[in-house]
Amino acid sequence: MNYLLLLSVIAGIASLLVLVLYFKFPAFIALLIASIIAGLIAGLSAQKMILTIQEGMGSTLGFVATIVGLGAMFGAILEKSGGAKSIAHYLIQKMGQNKSPIALGFTGLIISIPVFFDVAFILLIPIIYAIQKSTHKSLLLYAIPLLAGLAFGHAFIPPTPGPIAVAEIIGAEMGWVILTSIFIGIPTVLLCGVVFGKFISKRIQVDAPDLVYDSDDSNRLDLPSFKLTIGIVFLPIILIVLHTCFNGEIFTTQSETVNNFFVLIGHPFSALIVANIMAWIFLGIKKGYSSNDLSKISVQSMAPAGAIILVTGAGGVFKQVLVNTGSGKLIAELLLNAGVPIVVFAFLAAAIIRLLQGSATVAMITAASLLSPLLTSGAHSSVQMAALVAAIAAGATILSHVNDSGFWLVKQYLGLTEKQTFQSWSMMTLLMSLVAGSLACFIFYLS
Repeated sequence: MNYLLLLSVIAGIASLLVLVLYFKFPAFIALLIASIIAGLIAGLSAQKMILTIQEGMGSTLGFVATIVGLGAMFGAILEKSGGAKSIAHYLIQKMGQNKSPIALGFTGLIISIPVFFDVAFILLIPIIYAIQKSTHKSLLLYAIPLLAGLAFGHAFIPPTPGPIAVAEIIGAEMGWVILTSIFIGIPTVLLCGVVFGKFISKRIQVDAPDLVYDSDDSNRLDLPSFKLTIGIVFLPIILIVLHTCFNGEIFTTQSETVNNFFVLIGHPFSALIVANIMAWIFLGIKKGYSSNDLSKISVQSMAPAGAIILVTGAGGVFKQVLVNTGSGKLIAELLLNAGVPIVVFAFLAAAIIRLLQGSATVAMITAASLLSPLLTSGAHSSVQMAALVAAIAAGATILSHVNDSGFWLVKQYLGLTEKQTFQSWSMMTLLMSLVAGSLACFIFYLS
């Protein structure tokens, strides 16, 4: 029977890749079909397979759908209000033109938390066009730090969908995931974004296209203030971390009422609801948007969020198949006998799937589904669980290439050849993956 369980996992992953790469099926349908194939080969009856789909979808989306939906609405209001540009303008102004790569790196890191990667990049690209036009240095000096920050925040820091889904699937504490990711993110973005950006910009000269672009002063009077914007962006993160603090993870007070208040207000549901209310009022109504305008913005934000929610739910189904069939337990035994550390397995599983099929989100969810059955309840500390989330995210960011839509987005907007895109963007994602993965392993073993 053991060989059938192992065969079921291999067949499930292989069918997923074939459906996505060859037949171009949407990831949601491909994951469901792969789950059914794996379950039937492992011996699940038709009735049990249907119940497994319901169980996996329901248990995963009960949490993730709410978070992704609230996060998408929050990010859409931040985008439409000009909050992203406000943060970029402020940091560049304060740090000066010489340190603008550092400012852009941190801008990307902050903005990608509430705003999707591709939207944030397109939104901020006029700013780096403007800087390049004034300095005449390579566009890569400014683009690579921005891209590093955006890519890291998108893959590592909740409430972005990827880490939210992984944390829910493997059972990691959200506050620790945030703290661990920020600790890893700062040196990773500085090294892979700023330092590598300076290195590659000396070897590839790229000029901004001759298009209409924003100057440093454009629309600045219409932008919300930096302090207001940054406060609203970090509000849900602070509340979630407070939830972790008062949930017995770090400390508790004598007052049960105080503990309960912070546990409630700091839950990701409540934290994002509060953030949405603040954004609705201060970035929406106060900026002249009507309630109808804000309602339309919120509804439109659900289109990309819906696809992510469905893919995440299908990933939960795949995880449930591994649990219900015992395939996950078999993988754990094989890994234990082979001496492969669990944190290394987390990184490699995500990296291999990302390299093969291109989507970081699918890679993260599939790797988390493979990892989840290997985790014995209580066997790892909260920090170690957060490090495992970071290891999966690191693997899923590795070497973006031609099967990743981000590769072509970067090529188009920076005006690069395929070779130059490999030398700059792809190499940056490879370095980010290795640096962040190494730091995740360090934290896992240190704790």
